[in-house]
Amino acid sequence: MEIKERVKKILELLDREYGTDHRCFLVFKEPWQLLFSTILSAQCTDERVNLVTKDLYVKYPDIRSFAEADLKEMEKDIHSTGFYHNKAKNLIACAKKLLEDFHGEVPSDIEELTSLPGVGRKTANVIRGNIYGIDSIVVDTHVGRISRKLGLTKETDPVRVEFDLMKKLPKDHWILWNIDLITLGRTICKAPSPKCEECFLKEVCADYAKRA
Repeated sequence: MEIKERVKKILELLDREYGTDHRCFLVFKEPWQLLFSTILSAQCTDERVNLVTKDLYVKYPDIRSFAEADLKEMEKDIHSTGFYHNKAKNLIACAKKLLEDFHGEVPSDIEELTSLPGVGRKTANVIRGNIYGIDSIVVDTHVGRISRKLGLTKETDPVRVEFDLMKKLPKDHWILWNIDLITLGRTICKAPSPKCEECFLKEVCADYAKRA
């Protein structure tokens, strides 16, 4: 099957299975909360982050309270998300830079976002897609792994995967790609034990065809 034809079929099947509504797995009310939650989500489940931020955003209700937070206390507050030393340092530094350089507003520009401590392209694209509605591809472990299985990329570096997918996916599915593949990766295409026989994408999956 040609790549364009396979992509078209994959997207049709994903739309049929999951719909086309944009949804975010992290709970937030303000743009800065999604930014900080995404920083916390590195190497951590969204469920754990949501559990931690439920109290965290009460204790620290705005960007300034994060900027003025005590590092050791912040480490205790976010301890269960893992890598808490770096995350606490980045949250405080990020809050300070938002206040100093962006008047307390979360920017939409990719370069400005990635200038913030703790923010790479993945986090920046989460913000651009969910807050500003800018078509963006977010590459996490699910997206990278399943995109390779489907035969849409051979790359392993997240940035290279992102640019590969930008060439092959229509813009109206860039945001959905991450949402759908996270759902698929958590339920069916699990690592290291995917339920291939149950998967609605098996007929268009390059990896499945290779092993069939």
